[in-house]
Amino acid sequence: MPVAKLHSAKIRLVCAEFQSDAYERVSELLSDHELSVLKRGRNATGNTVPKHADAAEYRRATALECLFGYLYLTGQQDRIREIFSVIVPEELEAENG
Repeated sequence: MPVAKLHSAKIRLVCAEFQSDAYERVSELLSDHELSVLKRGRNATGNTVPKHADAAEYRRATALECLFGYLYLTGQQDRIREIFSVIVPEELEAENG
């Protein structure tokens, strides 16, 4: 894949807006414990927010990153793949695959 195309795909996935939308999509699918990790990550962020995101978006994005970090550290690779498949648009996977 050309570097510019890969960079554009990365930017779409790591921006706070995309991750905030993903937070909304997956929150309904989580167990009670996963949901508590998600909420704890959302509330643990500091007061600094990047210029390109609002505070609520940034907190939801951070919460999603915390959830993936928790799942990774607890060795739940299958659950990561399951949640990730809900988040990543199929058309993006087709572009990259």
